[in-house]
Amino acid sequence: MDIIKSKDNKTVKYISKLISNSKFRKEEGRFVVEGVRLCSEVFKNNAFVDYFVFSVGAAEKYADFVNELRGVAENSICVEDRIFSALSDTKTPQGVLCVVKTLDKQCDFDKIKKNGIILALDNIQDPSNLGTILRSADALGVDGVVLSHDCCDVYSPKVVRGSMGAIFRIPFMITDHLAGFVTEFNNCGTSYACVLDDTAVTVNDMKFIRPSLSVIGNEGNGVSVSVINACSNKLYIPMHNNAESLNAAVAASIIMWEMVK
Repeated sequence: MDIIKSKDNKTVKYISKLISNSKFRKEEGRFVVEGVRLCSEVFKNNAFVDYFVFSVGAAEKYADFVNELRGVAENSICVEDRIFSALSDTKTPQGVLCVVKTLDKQCDFDKIKKNGIILALDNIQDPSNLGTILRSADALGVDGVVLSHDCCDVYSPKVVRGSMGAIFRIPFMITDHLAGFVTEFNNCGTSYACVLDDTAVTVNDMKFIRPSLSVIGNEGNGVSVSVINACSNKLYIPMHNNAESLNAAVAASIIMWEMVK
């Protein structure tokens, strides 16, 4: 196999743009997954891979893994180590990445099981938070995650890494109108807005009625007024001393834990 030695190579530039440009990812319907563990998840979950890219060093260090992935990817490309390092979005690249087709993991709410649990995210902006939330949702057995259209890109490299493969396992969808989605959900279940309001019911005292949907809001502004108004209930997480708020991913994990108990 030929080894790519120039960062001006057409495919290298294409992948670089996918890594750095959210709009381009959306236009192309493709995103990048990097690292041995995450690339393994790609194939375990039967995602479609346009390109498998590996460095010369990775071909030696992970010979069996590289040969296995070369056998199932549509296209395989070997690049010099320095080219992969320049392409990589990580500090210590392992030398393997996949260009993957965006996922068909939409929540099917017409078929949601009787006791289904849904988490909704309203304008979450930190990719690290979103990745952690997806990871926690997967670990806790949440049935699906709904994202408002103004959340950060679920396919950004930081979200994908932070999810630790959960992005390939948990159903999710993006809605243009979260308040409307919540209103529609109320026809079959009960919704809860997590707010900074001590007149709301504490999460300790809240009795979640399934099917249930809870909303976590923006890191700075919380849940938007229209979404709060659409929810059936308001809840809050009590905090001690002078703490004013919790990290969004931490708050989401607490709420999901209470929902699945």
